[in-house]
Amino acid sequence: MAPESVRFFGGHKYMWDGEVYESRDAAEAKRKEYADNEFETQLIEEEDTFLVYTRRVVTEVVVEGEPPPA
Repeated sequence: MAPESVRFFGGHKYMWDGEVYESRDAAEAKRKEYADNEFETQLIEEEDTFLVYTRRVVTEVVVEGEPPPA
C-alpha cells in the first residue's frame, strides 16, 4: 500500500516528498535538507520505513503584470 500523499499535522497540510527511506539516518538527512530550504517537516516511521512530509508557508505573494480592466 502506498503512503498517503497528504497528511495533516497540527491542523496544517503536509505533502509527502515521494520517497520511502529505509533508514532513519537517510530520512533525517533529507529532512534537514528541506528544513535548510525553509520547509517545515514531519518525519514518520511506517512499517519499518521512514517518510518525510513537508510544507512551506507562503510569506509573500508577488503579482506580476497589469491588473485586468474593471
